[in-house]
Amino acid sequence: MINSKTPHCFTLIRAIYTQLSEKEKTLADFFINHPEKIIHSTINQVAEEVGVADATVFRFTKRLGYKGYQSMRIALASEIITTFKDIHETIDEEDDEKTIAEKVFKSNIRTLEDTLQVLDQQQLQRAVKALVAARKIEFYGNGGSGAIATDAHHKFLRSGLLTNCYTDGHLQAMSAAQLTKNDVVVCISHSGTSRDVLDALEIAKLNGVTTIGITQFGKTPLSEKADISLLTISVETEFRSEALASRLAQLSIIDALYVNVSIQLKERMKTSLQNLRNAIAVKRI
Repeated sequence: MINSKTPHCFTLIRAIYTQLSEKEKTLADFFINHPEKIIHSTINQVAEEVGVADATVFRFTKRLGYKGYQSMRIALASEIITTFKDIHETIDEEDDEKTIAEKVFKSNIRTLEDTLQVLDQQQLQRAVKALVAARKIEFYGNGGSGAIATDAHHKFLRSGLLTNCYTDGHLQAMSAAQLTKNDVVVCISHSGTSRDVLDALEIAKLNGVTTIGITQFGKTPLSEKADISLLTISVETEFRSEALASRLAQLSIIDALYVNVSIQLKERMKTSLQNLRNAIAVKRI
């Protein structure tokens, strides 16, 4: 992890909350609202109180990335337990404009902090290495993720690397079919289930292309199929979808990749940036 700390149990629960079944959500709520009971209870006691099978509790802790209930309980006990009001931010219709703005800003800050906690250093290093060595970099995304892909393409144009961006499924597939083992494809999908993006990724992999996936934390088709996975955490609320909240985290991961690549290609970047400045200077009044 980039962060020296292991991601907090609460952070991990929030990351996968919308992917859980109703029984698992009941269990997740119990973990969040009664952490002291978890620390002092056996798996059987927790299962009985929540009304689920022992196996459900065990699978839940495994899904969070722990070896089992005991290791999760130890990790939870080592954390500084603070009051965790609710798994959703509380924006009320009665809130005034400034209050709503404050809550949105705080939610965005939390999204970035939580994503930083789960950002895997080894995966990040592999991604940077692949991008620096790439002959060509292509960014794929649809819908809201297409806007992130376009932003990434715009940034990486400054690096002097050959880049492109496709937000149409047919064009993604056609372009992926022309790539080689010397190229890199960055696939962006919050849900990790975009059929167009996954189809293009599969085509690229057949040609030996290195694939990087930017998607939500948890088990998704994209995180499983991509060679390198960079994960984000965001929470859905009544007034804002989880995918909408994830944009800042996705953009920040793109920024982190770009800055890392820029540092490693420092001299090349200087020349490229000067050429870009000269090219767009005539566009200004």
